[in-house]
Amino acid sequence: MPSGTDTVEVDFVAPRQLAGGGDPAWVTVPLHRGCGWSYADDPLMPRVLLSSPDQKALLRLEPEPDGQWWTLQHAAEPGRPAWYASFGGRTPVELIAAVTDALTDPAATASAPSDPHEPLRQSGWMPASGCNALVSPDATANIEHTGTAQDPGAWFITATLGPNQPVWQARFGSRTPAHLISAFAAALTDPKPVPRPSRWSSLPTHDPDVITCQSADVPAVHFAGALEDRVRSLTARRATPATSPVPSQQPPAKNNPRR
Repeated sequence: MPSGTDTVEVDFVAPRQLAGGGDPAWVTVPLHRGCGWSYADDPLMPRVLLSSPDQKALLRLEPEPDGQWWTLQHAAEPGRPAWYASFGGRTPVELIAAVTDALTDPAATASAPSDPHEPLRQSGWMPASGCNALVSPDATANIEHTGTAQDPGAWFITATLGPNQPVWQARFGSRTPAHLISAFAAALTDPKPVPRPSRWSSLPTHDPDVITCQSADVPAVHFAGALEDRVRSLTARRATPATSPVPSQQPPAKNNPRR
């Protein structure tokens, strides 16, 4: 463990869609330790497989040079068909974590109405080419929904540095619960910079006209402790008992016998 005097140089990057992927442990460790997901270990393959406690959801992290690195699949349930989501390798882990946090939230309701466009509009995203497309104010990200009145359609969120210069893409199948896509959109529009250790900072661009990157020396214990804080928070959320009152188990009172 680092001592209290050790520091690590950290880059705080904004906008977060151009901060690079970050440490996958931000997603995988809390899922395993805080949410009870089990993992499969294959030392001969560079991949991670995590399964939900009910075995209905599977998260796969597998480097794909020409494809999506992260894939989240969920089996069909009564009243809800199977669905999937996938994310490119440079998708910031903070955005992926927003989806897995929403998925594992005991208080979340998948059937509740949710409009993924709403957090984007509130952050100044404007209509783009296409009937269901929005673009960020700095034009480095856009969202497209292929849905119609007859077909719910898929969602595509893309970070880009210009025409034909995509950085990453997130894809949500047509049956993905809307509140998960909304969680991703809300995390995407969060103006707070995301931290990246300088030695890991493989940013898609260092153009100061596009990104803001401020470096600072942060106590190593604080930087390492952020993941532990996240694990504790999800563990506590999972362990919180229901607040609904428990009906009394006492037997009903007997009537007095008539004399």
